[in-house]
Amino acid sequence: MGAGDDTSPAAMEVTSSTSSPSSSPTPVPPPPPPPSVLRSMLLSYAYMGIWMSLSFAVIVYNKYILDPKLYNWPFPISLTMIHMAFCATLAFLLVRVLRVVDVPSSPQAMTPRLYASSVLPIGALYALSLWFSNSAYIYLSISFIQMLKALMPITVYSIAIALRTDAFRRATLLNMLAISAGVAVAAYGEARFDVFGVALQLLAVAVEATHLVLI
Repeated sequence: MGAGDDTSPAAMEVTSSTSSPSSSPTPVPPPPPPPSVLRSMLLSYAYMGIWMSLSFAVIVYNKYILDPKLYNWPFPISLTMIHMAFCATLAFLLVRVLRVVDVPSSPQAMTPRLYASSVLPIGALYALSLWFSNSAYIYLSISFIQMLKALMPITVYSIAIALRTDAFRRATLLNMLAISAGVAVAAYGEARFDVFGVALQLLAVAVEATHLVLI
């Protein structure tokens, strides 16, 4: 080194250490692009289409099994038991075996009191809804049953108001009354009208509405 060069080895070491790549800040990766709105909409409609198709297939199959003029299986409660057993088995396989559904990291302990107050009433109402609805297939046509199911919104709304989980709104009530008037017209023109079948289906609607509100 010459006399005019005042760079010492220590200074060179400090300079080289500060300019090394390891001390440079790590670049932050860019955020992932948001999901496409169109893709999300198409996926949602696809799920809705699958659900509607499966629901329609179950309705027609139940009608075929329970109708006295077709398969003539006059035991709707046994069909309900098979339905509930299949749902419970499938839920157990998806959650405990296949791990498709994520279990919460800190699940709430299931005590007998919590089971009796939360799980048991909802399960019992769901089973009763299936039983009444399946029984109605023996007496009513599929189209008329679907028309009676249109009373579900006003039933849910009325029970929600009674249990104070929703607020009363006049506009909503008017819409519900218009739906009820349409159902009444359809019932008046039904060729295969059976009072007992209608009572069963209305019970199914009321029980299912209570089940939804409790959930």
